[in-house]
Formats: sequence, C-alpha cells, structure tokens
Amino acid sequence: MPTSKTKKASSNSTQHHIERNDGIPFDADHFKDIKINRSAVERRAATLGKRRSVKKEWQAAWLLRAIGFIDLTTLAGDDTKSNVERLCTKALNPVRKDLLDALGMGDEKITTGAVCVYHNMIPNAVEALKGHRMPIAAVSTGFPAGQIPLKEKLKQIDLSVKAGATEIDIVISRRLVHQSNWKALYEEVKACREACGEAHMKTILATGEISTFTKVAKASWVSMMAGSDFIKTSTGKEGVNATIPVSLVMCRAIRDYQKLTGYKVGYKPAGGIRTAKDALVYLALIKDELGDEWLNPELFRFGASSLLGDIERQLEHHITGRYSASFRHPMS
Repeated sequence: MPTSKTKKASSNSTQHHIERNDGIPFDADHFKDIKINRSAVERRAATLGKRRSVKKEWQAAWLLRAIGFIDLTTLAGDDTKSNVERLCTKALNPVRKDLLDALGMGDEKITTGAVCVYHNMIPNAVEALKGHRMPIAAVSTGFPAGQIPLKEKLKQIDLSVKAGATEIDIVISRRLVHQSNWKALYEEVKACREACGEAHMKTILATGEISTFTKVAKASWVSMMAGSDFIKTSTGKEGVNATIPVSLVMCRAIRDYQKLTGYKVGYKPAGGIRTAKDALVYLALIKDELGDEWLNPELFRFGASSLLGDIERQLEHHITGRYSASFRHPMS
C-alpha cells in the first residue's frame, strides 16, 4: 500500500490560523448588479465529476482527508444521551483500526471535523468529548424554519454558547431574501454574530427555499458582510438541500468577497451528501474554485450523518476488493 500518497492527501492543514471574518459595513453596491446565469452554472457544475477524478491509492487518500471535513450530525427528534455518546465516539474514531493499519495510517490521529447536535444535547456532547479538542456545533435560531423573533434567536445562541457549543449554525429568515430586504438580513445576521462571541458562526441560507441563483449569491454576500465565519447551504430538512450548482454559486461569492476584503469565509454544503463519490466531487469543486487553502476544516465542512459510513465502506473495498455490509461500520 503506497502510504506516502495516503498520508500526503489525508493530512488536514488544521494548524495554521485563519483570521476571522469581522464583516464590513452594509453596502448594497457590492452585490446589487449580480446576475447569475443558471444554465451556465449548471453546465459548469456538470463537468466537475468528469474532469476531476482520482483512483486507487489517491482515492483512498482523498477519502481519508474528507473524513476530517465532516460535521458528524444527529438532528433527530428521538435523539438521546446514548445516541450522542455513540456519535462522539465515532467522531473521535471514525475509521476502524484494522482499516487504518492496512492503509499504513494506524499511527495517525484521524477524526471528523466536529459533531453537530441540537441545543438540548450539548451537555451530553461536552461530557462525551471531555479531554478532546473536538468542536461542538449546535443548530440554533429556530432551526430549521427560523420562524421565531430575533430576540428569541439571540437568546438561543447565548444559551448554546454557555452550554459549551463552540460553533453555532444559525438559519436566516428566508422571507427577507424573498423580499430582497437585504439591509434587514444584514442586521439579523450581524446581531447573531455578536451573540456568538468567540463561537464560530455558520449561516444557513436554506438554498432549496430560495427561488434563484442570483438571490443565493446576494444572500451569501450579505451573510459574509455581516460577519459569518461560514456560509452553509441547507438545514438538511428542506426538500432540496446541497447541490453542486448552488455550491458553485456560493463558492464564487466567497472568492469574490475574499478579493474585496481579504477575509476567507468557510463553506459548508449540508443535506443529501451520502456517498464517497459525492464527497470527492465537492472536494474537486473546492480545489478548483477556492484553492488548496480551503481544503482544511477551518474553511470547509460537510454537514452529514450517513456519509462517513459509505467512505468507510469504500476504504474497506480498496483494501479487500469487497464491499462490506453497513452494520460493519456502526454510527454511520
């Protein structure tokens, strides 16, 4: 097994510090003339999986690297303390030891990027992860619909931070996007960022509920101007979640915002990303559109619950030539 390739591509650049996005004053001139050609975006997106493909040892290496970008998530109405404990155990040990040994990676400390839970489950995650530096993300602000008053959104954020969340995933008021009320959206996101304090904020646009790519781009701009550390596609609860075309639009907004301000904003596609093949296409997108610097957990995450299981199955297939049953990869 060519371990040099595996180790090179699987190493995540987590050590260098990314300056937080402090945001900039609201100025609609930065985005008012944006017009996105949907057909052109879809044509470009359709080429990604064909132009960028990796095989054999390189594929195994990139899949190992993808694990470090996963926000391993449980957002079910029947979540319990034991569910969260198992999730955290899996996040700290995402690949079976025998598979890592076979890949020559047995001595490497591979973990997921974070765990993501509801507010009530934060204390369980904190307890389960005691002694580890694993980030704990909490969904907030009336997740998933966001249909509560701003005062209540800010209170939810404050409570989650006090409970131990180090990352907060907020949801915007989609009606403000539909109404093109960009100043009000800016003020809402800015207030949420202030409530987060030191906790990093991921702003969920719920792109499946936004009618045009142009409005997705403008909502991305406004969210970044207001100080979002990440922009995120979806809650995972919409009828349509992360897609490659909408990701292309958001990544180009990130790139243009960085050119204007110097701030690097993270990107998180979430919902519907279930297979190793999906993960590889998203990594190709990030590499092409934002560059290698974004290929680290400070600037890129997947929001997923089942993705890890398929990645582990693909790694076992790479080693043995056979696909295993899903029960061999628990908490996937």
